[in-house]
Amino acid sequence: MQAPDQPVLRDIVLVGGGHSHVGVLKSFAMKPIPGVRLTLICTDMHTPYSGMLPGYVAGHYDYDSVHIDLSRLAVFAGARLYRDEVIGLDRSNNKVLCRNRPPVPYDQLSINIGSTPQLAQVPGAADFAVAVKPIQRFNDRWLALLDRVQKSIGKTTIAVVGAGAGGVELLLAMQFRLRAELTARKRNPDDLTFHLFTNTPNILPTHNAGVRQRFDAVLAERKVVVHRLAEVKQVFANQLQTASGETFAADEIVWVTRAGGAPWLRQTGLELDAEGFIKVTDTLQTVTDPNIFAAGDIASMINYKLEKAGVFAVRQGPPLTENLRRAVEGVPLEAFHPQTTWLALISTGDKYAVASRGWLGFAGTWVWTWKDWIDRRFMAKFQDFPAMDALSPTPAAAAPNSVKLSQEESLQAISAIAMRCGGCGAKVGSTVLSRALSNLHPVDRDDVIIGLKDPDDAAVVRVPPGKAMVHSVDFFRSFIDDPYIFGKVAANHALGDIWAMGAEAQSATAIATVPSGLESKVEDVLFQMMTGALEVLNEANCALVGGHTGEGKELALGFAVNGLIDDDPAKILRKNGMQPGDILILTKPIGTGTLFAAHARLAAKGRWIDAALKSMVISNRLGAKCLTEFGATACTDLTGFGLLGHLVEMTRPSGVDAELNLTQLPLLDGAEECVALGIVSSLQSANVRLRRALRNQEAMVKHPRYPLIFDPQTAGGLLASVPADRVDACIEALRALGYVHTAAIGKIVAQGEALEPIVLVV
Repeated sequence: MQAPDQPVLRDIVLVGGGHSHVGVLKSFAMKPIPGVRLTLICTDMHTPYSGMLPGYVAGHYDYDSVHIDLSRLAVFAGARLYRDEVIGLDRSNNKVLCRNRPPVPYDQLSINIGSTPQLAQVPGAADFAVAVKPIQRFNDRWLALLDRVQKSIGKTTIAVVGAGAGGVELLLAMQFRLRAELTARKRNPDDLTFHLFTNTPNILPTHNAGVRQRFDAVLAERKVVVHRLAEVKQVFANQLQTASGETFAADEIVWVTRAGGAPWLRQTGLELDAEGFIKVTDTLQTVTDPNIFAAGDIASMINYKLEKAGVFAVRQGPPLTENLRRAVEGVPLEAFHPQTTWLALISTGDKYAVASRGWLGFAGTWVWTWKDWIDRRFMAKFQDFPAMDALSPTPAAAAPNSVKLSQEESLQAISAIAMRCGGCGAKVGSTVLSRALSNLHPVDRDDVIIGLKDPDDAAVVRVPPGKAMVHSVDFFRSFIDDPYIFGKVAANHALGDIWAMGAEAQSATAIATVPSGLESKVEDVLFQMMTGALEVLNEANCALVGGHTGEGKELALGFAVNGLIDDDPAKILRKNGMQPGDILILTKPIGTGTLFAAHARLAAKGRWIDAALKSMVISNRLGAKCLTEFGATACTDLTGFGLLGHLVEMTRPSGVDAELNLTQLPLLDGAEECVALGIVSSLQSANVRLRRALRNQEAMVKHPRYPLIFDPQTAGGLLASVPADRVDACIEALRALGYVHTAAIGKIVAQGEALEPIVLVV
């Protein structure tokens, strides 16, 4: 995570990762405004480029070639990426409402979420048809269909509803790919039948007659059955019915008809057109609220009637960027005047395409080659970034003049930029702190006598009879730009030591550092972070009883945690109980250190980071309980010392040696690829010193997984030794509890004469 040199004065929030917004992010990456922070809220880490999607379906491109990695782009732009679904707006308080996280404040908001299929208008369509949008869901169904056709031995009928350019192009791409797959398997490609349904007399109704005739000929040549004036009125399982009452059987029904606006927009108070799209002026501001912009398919320009085509979303990127800049700087906005005609390059599945612009139309393989060149050049803008240190941001000293502030905000900004005090003068102001904490509701425990809501200087907790107190503390700076998710990870990490000893969490005291800025910005970051943390603590029945919050350059969070355990040393799960013959179990995959080091260098794919975060927020509570029930002899949680470091901490006091199987290690997606590039955590070099504990490290040093045994983990899994006769049942139980990557990674052996306790095997 890049720590800003300039306190945050204004927030631009981007809802959706569409073609216009990726342009905004790239522009702000190359030319940031000091004091202005961007936040992107979207449901997926990768956004598809619509111009290349048919080529992907046809098999001409792989997944990464046609998707913009929003995670990498956000890091490059210095923007926060919040992965969540937007469900509404609180316009009176300038906040975006999300399904799974606290509301997100904005000063300027932009919406670029594309269109939403209106399946509800046709009975059964939502249940039995596959909509082409959202693309990620369609991709999952497409891959499933591809697999099913490859494995099937009978005939397959596919119906595509919608004969605009998108529907025709997608049908031809699907047909080309599926026929090629059957041919490669020496099966009859004519086992595939395609039907195209349209409620109009002509296909491609917005294109000229010459272009329509070309595609009529292509469809006829490829034996696609075209149903004209055949509006689909109802969809059943493997069947559809038209307005005339005719029914048609189909193994797969793909929906590519004209879509509308997302349902949640109807509750925002923004003025919408008849199809639910947001009405905007020539400045791309909504006609209702000048602080809210919209672009791409979701926008309906009141002075222009535009097709829902990706070209307009791309073209709106630069004027949207310019007007967002002007809005935060408090200067007049500029009007955008879209072109009245545009060039459409429509492929025919194979490497052949038709060009259409107004009355003009031409075709050939050279048109596809031209289209391919245009598409690849566009994608390169968002896939090939200069080195992070090559950027030259505007000096922070210029920040007070960069954005328009009220008098009160100006005084706050001057205070935020000025030299900060140390000692207790570095604490976050009491008003800000009390507002941020006022909406937090920690769990109530009878054994907490004085806690967070009390005015006293310290918390007081009771230790029940027969119980002993377990103490632990953890603290680290943020490695991601989402304070809510960071709060979850930090709390989960801090609780790990408590679970690993077989204890229950009782209370936690927070220690937080928040970058300086306007009071409202500091308050929101603190609230977002502590909301995420409190969700984890409450789920663990751990009462947040107090803490300390101060200002600093980087966002950081930690907890001192108290736990309770039976006052019987024999019942405490420790590191020193390993027995020869035990099997080593690891409950979560490893690789967080290298992945987030790569993330900071724009070298990690967004889906890798997303999967890592999902693993990191999985609590070890149930896993520790399960291990105890199956008689684990020793246990620890994997954190900064890495797998080898923590294993050595267990073998030495246990008086045993261990065999560690590299091929059995569960790894996070992308971890092996990142270490292969030589990207490791800054703590790796310290952990590598423990290689002296390896008996055969010279023979194993070139194994691709070797570096990962030193990789420091954040909120890692549990490493435990379990009696061999119980290990299979234990692993099965752990996987059933949600630890799906649980694996046996080695075994414990009697201590030998060699000084090195660990042997690596493959």
